[in-house]
Amino acid sequence: MRGLLACATLARRAAAASSTGGASTAARRHLAGAAEAAEAELKKTALYDFHVAHGGKMVPFAGWSMPIQYKDTIMDSTLNCRAHGSLFDVSHMCGLSLQGSQAIPFLESLVVADVAALKDGTGSLTVFTNDKGGAIDDSVVTKVNDHHVYLVVNAGCRDKDLAHIGAHMEAFQKKGGDVKWHVHDERSLLALQGPLAAPTLQLLTKEDLSKMYFSDFKMIDINGSACFLTRTGYTGEDGFEISVPSENAVDLAKALLEKSEGKVRLTGLGARDSLRLEAGLCLYGNDMEQHITPVEAGLSWAIGKRRKAEGGFLGAEVILKQLKEGPKIRRVGIFSQGPPPRSHSEIVSGTGENIGEVTSGGFSPCLKMPFVPTKYYKAP
Repeated sequence: MRGLLACATLARRAAAASSTGGASTAARRHLAGAAEAAEAELKKTALYDFHVAHGGKMVPFAGWSMPIQYKDTIMDSTLNCRAHGSLFDVSHMCGLSLQGSQAIPFLESLVVADVAALKDGTGSLTVFTNDKGGAIDDSVVTKVNDHHVYLVVNAGCRDKDLAHIGAHMEAFQKKGGDVKWHVHDERSLLALQGPLAAPTLQLLTKEDLSKMYFSDFKMIDINGSACFLTRTGYTGEDGFEISVPSENAVDLAKALLEKSEGKVRLTGLGARDSLRLEAGLCLYGNDMEQHITPVEAGLSWAIGKRRKAEGGFLGAEVILKQLKEGPKIRRVGIFSQGPPPRSHSEIVSGTGENIGEVTSGGFSPCLKMPFVPTKYYKAP
């Protein structure tokens, strides 16, 4: 999100310079040419033209051209998600499947979750760790069955995640391990969130969604397409993430918007950030990085009970020691007054001591409090 906001700021500055004569004609042409070149290099989801047609303001994010907002404001989008619902295109994220008789043991060597203990068709948040216990990425991992695991990793971490998993898989296979993978580049990912998510989606499938609970996963027909459906999200609201064949993504998006009679709206990354902030959810690159462990990030609950006892994942020695002795720094939530503290703003105690820094902060449209930074790291 920092990169997204920086790009949006640069775009506003360039536009301002152009409209006020603050740049020469040659300079404006250079800026326009550079912007067009940069746009051409960005990847586009299957819904790109759909976003543009609906007034989506497209910005660079993690190598993709993504909508930051539509015709309404970010505040209005946030409130509408809480009151009715939102439809997000999150196809920039990377879905993949691990399959084989040893797919679960292999994955457990890389993540902190107790994947084996999950019931078929259920999932959990987890963290990929490095050999120092730091977070390579966070991910929702689903145990489809004993031989198939489905997971989604962050767009900005895709390259390093796939390189990391691939290198360890090659070594695992050389030792006789039975595991293979498939990256679902042929599919798109939609996130339907809010109070109307379930009743709207129910109109497009014969599956009884009332029998699906949080983190449940099913492979079902939705609007005539074979979809992966997970009851989860990144807003604090009830909702679903729908992996759909890319050729059917636009039709599904249209159907969801139409079935809600306009109450579910297309929503961009701007409101997605404010929604996750209000829910106290981590954003990789802000609240978690490769030098921060899951314990320090406040995600000890994501480490399975068996994993806490046995370890067996990268960096386990560091993490298990922190669980026993306590971390030296930890993510916590705070409220503040005045302008919104931004990432890397220093946190100072009443005695003037530096006790940490803000990792994510912003305004809460729903609480209507001036500014609500939700995370920072604090020395005990």
